[in-house]
Amino acid sequence: MKVVLFCGGLGMRIREAGESTPKPMVLVGERPILWHVMKYYAHFGHKDFILCLGYRADVIKNYFVNYSELVSNDFVLLNGGRDVKVFNRDIDDWTITFVDTGANTSIGQRLKAIERYLDGDEVFLANYSDNLTDFNLPDLIETFHKQNSTTAFLCVRPSLSCHYVSINGGGLVEEIKTLGNSDIWINGGYFVFKRSIFGYIKTGEELVREPFGRLIAAKQLIGYAYDGFWKSMDTFKEKQELDDLYSKGSAPWQLWTRQENGQSGVTGSADSQDGAGGWDGRKRLSLSGSS
Repeated sequence: MKVVLFCGGLGMRIREAGESTPKPMVLVGERPILWHVMKYYAHFGHKDFILCLGYRADVIKNYFVNYSELVSNDFVLLNGGRDVKVFNRDIDDWTITFVDTGANTSIGQRLKAIERYLDGDEVFLANYSDNLTDFNLPDLIETFHKQNSTTAFLCVRPSLSCHYVSINGGGLVEEIKTLGNSDIWINGGYFVFKRSIFGYIKTGEELVREPFGRLIAAKQLIGYAYDGFWKSMDTFKEKQELDDLYSKGSAPWQLWTRQENGQSGVTGSADSQDGAGGWDGRKRLSLSGSS
């Protein structure tokens, strides 16, 4: 399946990483977060990418046009440095389509702009390109097909450090707990779409507002609740947290390195799923997203 990646975000809340750096190109370790997202999909066999470009599209284009396999792979210099032998390669079997979708375009309109590049594919994947997870992607795809829905997406616990407060009608506080320990679930940004999604998006609309409202009314939207590792990178603090995990060699999202080392590919749990692996309608949901 093709993977549509929304890469147009300004990254206003992560400006400390670089004034002219588009959000998908902010580094986690020695590679941009966009690369980590693409490696995740490639790990599961999805290597045909469509990048919806916006702010500083030139930076993303130049990065891949001039891509260096030497940054993240072992290699040997031969003949006084004239020749290089690379032991592994990251992207030699990837196909990447670059599409300028506008600097200030909404997600819904970026998606509409790439419809013609899907060729004859009736099902495709999509992602905001600013979040990482160790979720077993085939589980979401399998649920999508079983439910025969137009759209399915990953639902995760919010990772914000703020607190969730419950009060009664008189203003008396009944409970305080972190958002991660509440019954609130948010849009995790990992989508599976049927091509028919384009019929739900009108000109000028955002993706998760009016179109998703129509999907809900038509009973065509499936959420898959996941309690394992998921982390977005909206702020510089969150970038530092991801960098810390990476530097310690304990980056949960790097499933491909576990495969290379002969380890299991998934470490997270999905205890919050209902019996069908789909959305439990009793859980609360926030449909937020960027890029």
